[in-house]
Amino acid sequence: MRAWLQPHRIALGLIGLGLVIWCATTMRWDWLPKYAPMMAEGIWRTIWLLVLSSVLGMALAVPLGLAQAAGPWYLAAPARVFCTVIRGTPLLLQIWLFYYGLGSLFPQFPWIRQSDLWPILRQAWPYALLALTLSFAGYEGEVMRGAFKSVPRGQLEAARAMGMPRHLILWRIWLPQAVRAVLPTLGGETVLQMKATPLVATITVVEIYAVASRVRQDTFIVYEPLLLLALVYMLLAGAIVLLFRQIETRGPQVRRPG
Repeated sequence: MRAWLQPHRIALGLIGLGLVIWCATTMRWDWLPKYAPMMAEGIWRTIWLLVLSSVLGMALAVPLGLAQAAGPWYLAAPARVFCTVIRGTPLLLQIWLFYYGLGSLFPQFPWIRQSDLWPILRQAWPYALLALTLSFAGYEGEVMRGAFKSVPRGQLEAARAMGMPRHLILWRIWLPQAVRAVLPTLGGETVLQMKATPLVATITVVEIYAVASRVRQDTFIVYEPLLLLALVYMLLAGAIVLLFRQIETRGPQVRRPG
């Protein structure tokens, strides 16, 4: 609590409060009640796109990093190519390739159009989720590769000498230490993933950025929706940072062999 009572923090807080009061009293906000439900829905869509793509992407990143760090060449080479392609191409291009590529390819197959999945596959959000997930996996797969290699080999060799099975070595020793090493980077990458979600508006997914654009088009009010959008992203980024700080504090405990 004392950290917030430092003079520079108090000054910054007063400046921020003054800016909020100035924006609230001098700008036009009469449009907000009409678009509030749409904005709430857009915020919710942004959050679940971020959470799902980050969780699924991290689930893919672990085997990608492990394959590159310790896998045989026939697993390491495809994993390395995947991470290189994902990191070397813009996310916007990947979103368009999935949406306009797969999205236009699927209707050509009658067995897909007649399946129970077609009502989902004809929408835009599955392709947005797929692109965001693979993008996150590509970046974090490279991060996990370095994290797996950073774990001291002596611990793994000691566990093998004690007769510990490989899956227990991975689950109890190797993976916890690798995850703990990447937590600060993972927090920053999650914030960047949140900032990348507005790109899905280009394929008609209505998240918070698309709602702000809709307000701007309907009312010709430019600054107020953008300022509100910036505030939403700042709050989300702050929540992500606080969450990862808590995870770092109470992070995975490593079980040493013996």
